[in-house]
Amino acid sequence: MGSINEMVLEFACRFAGEVNAKAILLFSEVAQDMPFDDKSKPYCDTILITRGDDEVPKNLRTIPQVINIPHVSLTRMSQMKIAITKGIAAGYFGGGDKILCLTGIPKFGYVDSIFIVDVGREFEILTSEDTADIFEGVYPEVFETVLNIAVELAAQGREGRPVGTIFILGDDEKVMQLSRQMIINPFKGYDEDVRNIIDQSLRETIKEFSALDGAFVIRGDGVLLTAGRHLSAAFEGKDFPKGLGSRHIAAAGITSVTNAIAFVVSESTGTVRIFKNGKIVVDIEKGLE
Repeated sequence: MGSINEMVLEFACRFAGEVNAKAILLFSEVAQDMPFDDKSKPYCDTILITRGDDEVPKNLRTIPQVINIPHVSLTRMSQMKIAITKGIAAGYFGGGDKILCLTGIPKFGYVDSIFIVDVGREFEILTSEDTADIFEGVYPEVFETVLNIAVELAAQGREGRPVGTIFILGDDEKVMQLSRQMIINPFKGYDEDVRNIIDQSLRETIKEFSALDGAFVIRGDGVLLTAGRHLSAAFEGKDFPKGLGSRHIAAAGITSVTNAIAFVVSESTGTVRIFKNGKIVVDIEKGLE
């Protein structure tokens, strides 16, 4: 008789076949003894989910596709939402696909839950044919980096204090036309290669500027154009969720009249919300494991 994980994986692969799932998302923290090795082909198409700088266990290194999510305090659902959103941006799956997520409590080291996700229904706006160009002009690695920074800020704040901010990604020319500078642009005058958000050395600088009022505007290739930007586009939608503040309204407004993507970090709750076409497409709550 095999381990719990071996039995769960065998069942999950049979189940994936029965529901015609595109892939299985497997969280590495609970797969220490999963039977993947150089001598045996994986049971089925699998994407490995890793966290932060954690080293991939030796038995899982044969899995070719890996999605990394921030190693901060997140609910299980938020971890899955981040992984799936990044997978959509990277082109791993889209509308019409189903995926299975295998998760558990890291300290126990085994899978205790299987979730089936219909990507087209759960992430409708990100995958619908009407918004096929949602990531047009935005590099997947830039989208991933902005999402990571937003989630880290939401979970950790700045110097122990909660912060709220907005990152606007893509369609930068139109965004700049529909906004105005509130402070002196802290990125003005620097070469583009030293103000690209993918550069790890900029993380602390970005987090420092996150305390400023206004939004970051980021070009699709990752170049930081400005911070402290006031978004002027008014939001006229009627179905906006009640209880959300001015940052969320501004994000809804700018994304309703441009092709940009907005990431809003809520100062009061630590929730990260992603906006597209004036609507919330993903919300990510911080929390305990």
